[in-house]
Amino acid sequence: MDQFHRAKTVRLRSNHDKYLTAEEDEESVTQDRNGAAKSARWTVEFLENADNVIRLKSCYGKYLTASNQPFLLGMTGQKVVQYLPCRLDSSVEWEPVRDGQQVKLRTRYGQFLRANGGLPPWRNSVTHDIPHRTSSQDWILWDVHVVDILVIQSPVANPNPPPQSYSPAPESSPSSPVSYKSSSFSRQESGDSLDVFPKKTSEGRLIYYRITDGYGEIDEAVEELCISFKGNGVEELKKILEEETGLGDIIVCTRSVLNGKLYPLRLQLPPNNADMHVCLVPSSSKVGRDFTEARIPL
Repeated sequence: MDQFHRAKTVRLRSNHDKYLTAEEDEESVTQDRNGAAKSARWTVEFLENADNVIRLKSCYGKYLTASNQPFLLGMTGQKVVQYLPCRLDSSVEWEPVRDGQQVKLRTRYGQFLRANGGLPPWRNSVTHDIPHRTSSQDWILWDVHVVDILVIQSPVANPNPPPQSYSPAPESSPSSPVSYKSSSFSRQESGDSLDVFPKKTSEGRLIYYRITDGYGEIDEAVEELCISFKGNGVEELKKILEEETGLGDIIVCTRSVLNGKLYPLRLQLPPNNADMHVCLVPSSSKVGRDFTEARIPL
């Protein structure tokens, strides 16, 4: 459960480097490489009477559900769907089981959330099953990426606290170290596996990024994400961002503070390891094609 500790929203990445995704039909659940999509985010709900069980709700307000419908007749594996039951039951409950740095999600009946590979119709499908083949043992392992942290607010102080007596300590007594720590939980206080914003190191910088649409516009409702980057080359940064987002071919751009236009980054990033905010433009988009046709050096 520590991977989900105080997590509000998560992404789950399978061993096929694809993300658990809620389809637009508001019923199907598949795998997709676009981890930046809203449909790849799942809201975590904790059960009051069970410390080791969670529910996962899609962006459509429906729960990740282990159904009793077979995925293919005559084959093992049952469908995993989005569903909003009239009464929440065990079919929407998942028990995280840690396996090294990854996690397995087990149903109340002992089966596991499985990301299938291979040829269609298995490819990109999601079922719940107990894998028996050695080659598919890793298909039930998931990386947990925490997108939003559940912030616990500190209790409001009493505006009229009762008077307290003051008794100075004897001068001869040694002073005791005092630790001050807020009870509120921030991203920086979470563990490495939970950090949606990595901590900056002395050898690198933080790169904040958003993905544009085909016309270079940004959906402000989508949260800006972040990675820690130690290099200075734009090509190296591009490869890392492509791996992080699952996008095939992107152009890394900055937006002018004067006119708001996008400009592709050139060979090197600015010196001094200053933090940067960049926009990722798919090369196949209209803006990406305009950059290419104009032969702007990237």
